[in-house]
Amino acid sequence: MRFGLSIPNAGDPAELVDLAVTAEQAGWDGFFLWDHVQLDSKTRPPMQDPWVLLGAMAVRTSTMLLGTMVTPVPRRRPWKLAREINTLDHLSGGRVVVGVGLGVPAEDEYAAFGEPAQGRTHAAILDEAMPVLDGFLRGDRVDHDGEHFHVHAHLNPGALQRPRPPIWVAAMLPRKRGVARASRWDGIFALHADTGPLTAPMVADLVAEMKPREGYDIVTMLGSGNRVDELADAGATWVLDGPSGPHESFAEVRRTVEAGPPTT
Repeated sequence: MRFGLSIPNAGDPAELVDLAVTAEQAGWDGFFLWDHVQLDSKTRPPMQDPWVLLGAMAVRTSTMLLGTMVTPVPRRRPWKLAREINTLDHLSGGRVVVGVGLGVPAEDEYAAFGEPAQGRTHAAILDEAMPVLDGFLRGDRVDHDGEHFHVHAHLNPGALQRPRPPIWVAAMLPRKRGVARASRWDGIFALHADTGPLTAPMVADLVAEMKPREGYDIVTMLGSGNRVDELADAGATWVLDGPSGPHESFAEVRRTVEAGPPTT
């Protein structure tokens, strides 16, 4: 079992970078930022670019894995996203995990900027974008002609990690399509529509359904009623902790980080 933090990309950027340094010193295995353009149009918390923050974190840390949890690929150009990931992987010495998903809420993440807000459209774009992203992360030439992307390019460099950084795909249970999508990559970041974090029995059911290959990561949030030993016994390989939103005080978040990974 490994332990990470899932932190909103909101607040003072320098404080967020310092928080990552504190997390590494406290023994956390990974530090993952949300990737929202905006959250809560009424209170309008200060949203920062996660990839710029991760670049700063990469040069201030040395062992902890870094990434987003998760980046909504349908609102990105996969070649631009690949360049950001590859640069971060080199900058960090090969410590990147790539978290991908659809992006919610669709009204704030897409419609507010004139982008299609339909979930089916997002799913189709994500599924088409992933092989393009995969090729560029590997440093391969990509020749692709699809409904949403026409790509004929060979980016240099690829990622530092070989064959590429691990890719975790978000899935909201009990829906099956996200699970099927995640099974094609290196890990699943799974939540449940009713409970948010998975319970240990939910993790066990997911593992039984997916029958993951060796090295595949089963990732969920800790949640208030879960025990890490039960989650580990059920098959979870990563448990993430962190605030439910940007409304929680930074002092509370820092206390969680300073306390280090959970032990029960």
